[in-house]
Amino acid sequence: MSTPEGGIRRRPQATLAIAVLLAVVTALMPLLRVISGGAWLATALGMIVAVLAAGYVVRWLRRPAIIVSVVEAAVWLVAMTVLFGGGTALLGVIPTPDTLRQVPLLMDAALQQIRDGAAPLDAGPALAFLIVAAAGLLAIAMDHVVVTAPMPLLATVGLLAVYLIPSIAVPSGIDLVGFIAFAAAILLMLAVETATRDRSSGSGARGASRVPAGTAAAVGTAAIVAAVAIAPVMPAPQSAGSTVIAVRGNTIDPSLELGQDLRRPQEVEVLTLRSDAPAPPYLRAVTLSEYDGDEWEPDRGVPATLEAGFDPVIVDPDVRVSEYTATIEVRNFVSPWLPIPYPAVGIDGLDGEWSTIEQNRTVLSRQSSPQGQDYSVSYQVPRPTLEQIRETDASVPAGSRSLQLPEGEDEAIGAIRETALAVTASTSTDYDALVALQRWFRSPDFEYSLVAPVNDGFDGSGLEAVQAFLEERSGYCVHFASAFAIMARTLDMPSRIVVGYLPGAPTQEQIDRQTVHTVVSSQLHAWPEVHFAGIGWVPFEPTNSLGVPTGFASGAVSGSADSLTPDAGGAASPAPSSSLAPGMTDGLDESGAPLDSRVAIDPTGPVFLTIAIALALVLPGLWRVVRRRARLREADAGDAAAAWQEIVDTAADLGISSPNGESPRALGRRLVAEHGAPAAEMGVVVGAIERASYAGAADHAPDLADAVRAVQSGLAARADRRDRLSAAVVPRSLLRRGYRAVGGARQAR
Repeated sequence: MSTPEGGIRRRPQATLAIAVLLAVVTALMPLLRVISGGAWLATALGMIVAVLAAGYVVRWLRRPAIIVSVVEAAVWLVAMTVLFGGGTALLGVIPTPDTLRQVPLLMDAALQQIRDGAAPLDAGPALAFLIVAAAGLLAIAMDHVVVTAPMPLLATVGLLAVYLIPSIAVPSGIDLVGFIAFAAAILLMLAVETATRDRSSGSGARGASRVPAGTAAAVGTAAIVAAVAIAPVMPAPQSAGSTVIAVRGNTIDPSLELGQDLRRPQEVEVLTLRSDAPAPPYLRAVTLSEYDGDEWEPDRGVPATLEAGFDPVIVDPDVRVSEYTATIEVRNFVSPWLPIPYPAVGIDGLDGEWSTIEQNRTVLSRQSSPQGQDYSVSYQVPRPTLEQIRETDASVPAGSRSLQLPEGEDEAIGAIRETALAVTASTSTDYDALVALQRWFRSPDFEYSLVAPVNDGFDGSGLEAVQAFLEERSGYCVHFASAFAIMARTLDMPSRIVVGYLPGAPTQEQIDRQTVHTVVSSQLHAWPEVHFAGIGWVPFEPTNSLGVPTGFASGAVSGSADSLTPDAGGAASPAPSSSLAPGMTDGLDESGAPLDSRVAIDPTGPVFLTIAIALALVLPGLWRVVRRRARLREADAGDAAAAWQEIVDTAADLGISSPNGESPRALGRRLVAEHGAPAAEMGVVVGAIERASYAGAADHAPDLADAVRAVQSGLAARADRRDRLSAAVVPRSLLRRGYRAVGGARQAR
């Protein structure tokens, strides 16, 4: 079959489609560093395969490039509608205005989670929507750039950018296996595309194309080997504009001088963590309640032996309590304080001499070290409903250190109080006021930065540093936690600061069906807590771009806070559940209100996706059948224009050109002589259209529809099997304008 330019349309290569598939998939694999694995991964892979497979099939049917892109876009749209339409689509496949109104809601929720969350993010419906949509569009773009354009080098640049984005967003160690897989996929794509282009152009002997391909493969392999061998021994970069101290081992500075630890040039694995809770917990080491305006002092209390254990958690009778167990293995951590979840009620497997501080449920030792310890901690999490915590005051007995403010700092404290009052002016409960502060700190007005405090001279937790932070609105967890805790105290709410670690990143390892998380040195963290009578110390997460803001489920909607926490099997958020940790609020907004329940992935999505893709592929053929039957009925009634248009469209579907400048008689002769149309029946149709064109009216021809059917049968019998299949599945006539016969008798149909 000839193209309009007269060249031969090249046959698509399955190997090239597979190479593009591998390149796109390996480029997206680094997302697993920042987004916990789950249904989004399989769905995104399915989307990529469906899009590229649709493109290959259309090319195999020798359709133009525009048809390829249109079909791929249609598959993408139908798949997105089926997976994320939430019951708003017509027949589950066709988007409606309600479906389209869900898109900005999903996008806003996904961008909010990316902006406010800490890796690894839990891929809820909104984030899954963004990832799957982007994966499909990336596949369409790469298929066009590599196969249609073809510009594989441009595609390589784009895929490299996609590959690097997660590494830039969350710096971590080199993933050698992932890098080798990505590089190999890129080399394969370049090699296959080059070989395909050489074969299609018919240029040169086979040996001529093998030499460059072999050379490229050798150079690429050498580059991969060099990168793998040299990168690990390269010196770590130094941060500009700050003093970096490389600390051997890891410890916790209770004076909140965490900046140097966070800015260290090389991350070190501190510990591993697994839990049977819905999401892995934050690990606390020390609490700090006393603040003199210069620094926070760690709580000391009266130590008791570890064998004495902890008392059970005491809450109001109507507040639910859930008990979980976490197992921790310390790899590289030296400190008097032991990292444990809160509130702990029991510890097993700990070696050495350890003491407990009952008032804050921490564990410490002056003789023993956490290094190499492998222990399990039982902890009980109070789970109040949104209504319960709103009805509860943030209070402690008078005289508590958690209410004290620095003396002699009336002017500075007054300025901070005014800011706190302004931020919380529209609230009526203590909890809502704290949520307003949390939302304010996590808004775009603030940014997370390890450099700004050093460059601007407010690196620390002193009152002057907090004031400078509130003016500059740029800092790290210490500044956010200190400012939040001081502002809470200015509102007469008891607060303290906790130092510990985020829950880390999930690994591929599972023990007792619990995912093992690895915690590294850069996940050292500080967060504030506020005490609520009858509930206990409630953590908040004001640090912009880390963690997930704390929220509670409404008892009237869900029945319990547990019902809206993430499943344990998919728990990979850096935060525990939404009750008593800076936690997951999946299904809640920051005030604790449930989000639109329609924004969810249909659990039967994969089945409907398969049906929808199949339906999208057969719809063009079905529509062509409808048009054919309508024209034949018109031809049976004597409409020569309908009869002639059907013959022209049949020829187009089979790949036979029919330019508008060619008269019906000339086209009829060519179809008879070159393409197997029966002469007698063709003469009937040509005569009818000529009489209609020149005389302005047509004599009734009772056999006109039968003549059209005979011509169609003759053309189909001469065409090869590929063209017949193409005519049935992707009819080209649907995209061409109507043939204008001599005399203007025919309008476009």
